[in-house]
Amino acid sequence: MKLVLVADPMCSWCYGFGKEVTELQQAAPGLELRVVVGGLRPGETAVMPRHQRLARLEHWSRVEAASGLPFNREAFLANDNLVYDTEPACRAVVTARRLAPAIDQLAVLRSIQRAFYVDGRDITKGDVLADVAAAAMAGLGFAMTPAAFLAAWQSADAVAETRDDFLQARRWGVSSFPSLLLEDGDKLYSVAPGYIDATQLMSRVRTVAGSSAMAAARAEA
Repeated sequence: MKLVLVADPMCSWCYGFGKEVTELQQAAPGLELRVVVGGLRPGETAVMPRHQRLARLEHWSRVEAASGLPFNREAFLANDNLVYDTEPACRAVVTARRLAPAIDQLAVLRSIQRAFYVDGRDITKGDVLADVAAAAMAGLGFAMTPAAFLAAWQSADAVAETRDDFLQARRWGVSSFPSLLLEDGDKLYSVAPGYIDATQLMSRVRTVAGSSAMAAARAEA
């Protein structure tokens, strides 16, 4: 069995949920997890106007209240040139996975999220993503330079694999982020179609894993 987290680095609820999934991993260290990027707003080309950024802060306040994680509102509001295209950040997660298949994908995702939500960096930019992701990979024991990461991120293969992730999420019927799934062989079970805290998450995983085991036992009977 393994967990599958469908998320987008520029989804604020995914940012909050990352903390809860990390706590789940700490409580169940043997449970493997992989990240599939969902593509919240890929391909956006228009600059996000200030009134839309202000509206986004209402979501941030709810995530902050639920998760306790900080947000840098000042930097977000100050970026008058922000194009809220989430594909580049999604592709950075995929690129790290391509370069180091054994890497802690959740840790990379959370590093990119922190760069945006806390450090106020524009993670729609390739050079910013290369700096952040290369540092995250190095911190996880995978030597990487920003230049090498950027070259891999710019590749056609990285673009294609990111698009494949988006399509896979839709084939699974995932329509909201974050979504946590449990994969057991060729079966996929929904654990959390949205944010819940770590305690609820652990309970859900146990329930779903138990149901999966019972279904397998019935199939073998």
